[in-house]
Amino acid sequence: MPEPRAFWLDEHFDREHGTAGRGRYEAEVLARIDVFADTWGDIAPVGFAATAWRLATELSPGYVRWHRRIVSATCTRNAWDGGMACAVTVISRWPAELTWTKQWQRDRGWRDWPQLFGQYTTPTQQDLTRSPHLRAMLQVEAPVPLDDLPPAPDGPNSSVVPAARRAVAVLVRELNELLTPMIGQLEAGVRG
Repeated sequence: MPEPRAFWLDEHFDREHGTAGRGRYEAEVLARIDVFADTWGDIAPVGFAATAWRLATELSPGYVRWHRRIVSATCTRNAWDGGMACAVTVISRWPAELTWTKQWQRDRGWRDWPQLFGQYTTPTQQDLTRSPHLRAMLQVEAPVPLDDLPPAPDGPNSSVVPAARRAVAVLVRELNELLTPMIGQLEAGVRG
């Protein structure tokens, strides 16, 4: 069985729900072209790519989609060296230290992440009146290679949309390289 992808581009939904012959992402980039203003002509592609990523993930549903275990994913400029950094929050099982015994639970009925149709959800207020919840998450923070990111356009011209699409596609590929094995392991669990 192949590993589940951590991230993917939802090109089909984007095209099907676009307007005026444009996909939703293209329309969003053009409508919010001013958010790229600080990146025009930058010799590093990082600021442009980070802005393209933010727009792609702010759409609802996002142009970039992610695995059900991923809660959030940001790509930003690293303030220390100007490189690209990602921060991804991933739903996890309880740490082994809490699963080998239930003594710490003291018969309080601790619950893990609720699931609805296979999707992880936040406990409702009603759930929280019945039992305590411990929802484990992992915070992944890592550098992202810049090698294949497109250069930042010189200004608001016809190259912006293709460059934004390319930047987002490269970030999806790099984040998959980083996180797909982890997601696969979390889904598989511990084999004994």
